[in-house]
Amino acid sequence: MADLRSRVVSWLGRKYLERKQKKGVDLLSLLPDATLMPLRRSGLDPVPELGQRRETEPIGRLKLPFGLRAWLVTGYEEAKQVLVATGKFSNDYTNLMGTTGTSAEENPGGLGFADPPDHTRLRKLLAPEFTMRRLSRLTPRIHEVVNERLDAMAASDEPVDLMRDFALPIPSLVICELLGVSYEDRAGFQRLSMARFDLFGGVTASFGAMSESLSYLLGVVAKQRESPGDGLLGMLIKEHGDEIGDRELAGLADGVLTGGFETTASMLALGAIVLLRDREHFELIRDRDDAIDDFVEELLRYLTVVQVAFPRFARQSVEIGDAKIEAGDVVFVSLSGANRDPALGEDPERFDPARGASSHLAFGWGAHRCVGAELGRMELRAAYPALVRRFPEMRLAVAPEDLKFRQTSIVYGLDSLPVLL
Repeated sequence: MADLRSRVVSWLGRKYLERKQKKGVDLLSLLPDATLMPLRRSGLDPVPELGQRRETEPIGRLKLPFGLRAWLVTGYEEAKQVLVATGKFSNDYTNLMGTTGTSAEENPGGLGFADPPDHTRLRKLLAPEFTMRRLSRLTPRIHEVVNERLDAMAASDEPVDLMRDFALPIPSLVICELLGVSYEDRAGFQRLSMARFDLFGGVTASFGAMSESLSYLLGVVAKQRESPGDGLLGMLIKEHGDEIGDRELAGLADGVLTGGFETTASMLALGAIVLLRDREHFELIRDRDDAIDDFVEELLRYLTVVQVAFPRFARQSVEIGDAKIEAGDVVFVSLSGANRDPALGEDPERFDPARGASSHLAFGWGAHRCVGAELGRMELRAAYPALVRRFPEMRLAVAPEDLKFRQTSIVYGLDSLPVLL
């Protein structure tokens, strides 16, 4: 079974990278360069223009084509004000598609695209499954998944692709354990997660991926209805029965997949770069068990792989700072910009695990804060120490400047991370 699992995971990794390398419909030419600035980076850091904008205009107009009125929020306090104001801003998916865009059957559902009272009801159902008490059952399996990947890497020819062989399979398999997905259904999960954040590679393709994902997940939900397991889907069915429909269950599962797969994979890979570029951090995590919590928290703030929060649509006229936002305006919150605000501590452009805990926005804020935040932390806390202790001489197989990072991606990352073990 272990050999079969290793072959399946390797195949999934190859398919993921093949999909990433395919060309989508180019919509970038329709957007001014200033519009894409919040999605651009220089290596692991946001481009300097984002910090300059935060200093002079922590909330200001963002140029969009077709006469759309939009705002970009880069300041920490301003970002929190927008993210917490669910009564003044809407996350409803149909705002993205216009008045004629999407039927109820095509709406992806899930927490990220829902407004109260639907959001409140769904989160109340889901939140108990993400408490530390409930998640603790996954701890042995998370360590098992990590060690399986380390074994597979050790048996591979060098260089090893840390993205394909480590960062991608860990969250994929953990999410399957969380949801209670049977092993034969797991290949579909990784395949369907790939295009979700590639909005600028073709908006229609991304929404098509949502539709395909929901259709697939409805089949998984149907199996759980027949025989509920001990995973999240089975527990929701056993505890709430007809209170939650199949479509809502599929939407919640899709949200867990979307929010927990590519984001955690990117964190694992980019965090490994931080470890490899600075031997002091590498040795800290290798030698001290008590260092990992602060390291992960600072890494979440510093990397902020989800660069921009779900767009908010103003329900009414709102004043945030000096900005007068009109009803119908769309507001983009730059999480990567807000997390480099000096309000979070001295010299925020520097990675400093001794900084101490901060109220960063890597998981968002307010009612829409990522419900799976603690699961992501668990995976990172398990993976990094195991990686550096298993391969204490690990190093990049290419020059740092030769690493190819994604351009203009909502979830920042890279497609390949070759290392020598």
